[in-house]
Amino acid sequence: MLRGLRRRWDSYKYRFVPWLALNLRRKRRTLRYVPESSQDKIISDEDVFETLLKIFKALFINDFSRQAHILAFLPEIKHKYLELLTVEQKLSKVHSCNPLSQHVFSPEEVLFNTLGFMVSRDRSSLVSAGTGVFVTKGFVRKGTVVSMYPGTVYRKHEPIFFQSLGNPFIFRCIDGVLIDGNDKGLSRSVYRSCCRRDQLGPFQMSDESWLTAAPQNPLAVGQYVNNCSHASCVALCLSL
Repeated sequence: MLRGLRRRWDSYKYRFVPWLALNLRRKRRTLRYVPESSQDKIISDEDVFETLLKIFKALFINDFSRQAHILAFLPEIKHKYLELLTVEQKLSKVHSCNPLSQHVFSPEEVLFNTLGFMVSRDRSSLVSAGTGVFVTKGFVRKGTVVSMYPGTVYRKHEPIFFQSLGNPFIFRCIDGVLIDGNDKGLSRSVYRSCCRRDQLGPFQMSDESWLTAAPQNPLAVGQYVNNCSHASCVALCLSL
């Protein structure tokens, strides 16, 4: 029993914030040491921005009919997206056998049609690794943005002790900022509370759908990616 508890502690302690605070300066066991934050750029900011803007535009157009209440407050944005929607409809009529049909794709299908691949959560092929992320369709080129890490962002001075207990989804950025990507328990409640606090009328400042089994943002699965370390190397690296 004690041996089992020790194994669980050895696996969890790197996510336990008080332990990290006490041992961070002495141990770099699973941390990638980077002298300067600028040297930690796996993908340039411009490429990340371009990719996210591309997929978000596609998702918005695909769900255009449900955005009327928001676009009513933003006439300039509405006009811009109406032009994009007209172009999309013309293209769909060219490739469709029935020009009158308007097919609404799932978020995963939009991701595939836009970036050329699909990703989804499933049981990890690694032993005792729980849930992982897999490319289920298409091909991913090296240096491609394949996911985002959703969650509550904590700056260095903000308390996260109780949220960190038994929580394997605390991610520490190179600048010391912590992201809690847990979609259950106290972490879920904190995130939803922040969303409701920041909401401006009909405008939601953040996405809550990643807390469910059907996220509207198909890239919001980064918290389930098994990140690389000095001890192990995987196909994906988290860069935050």
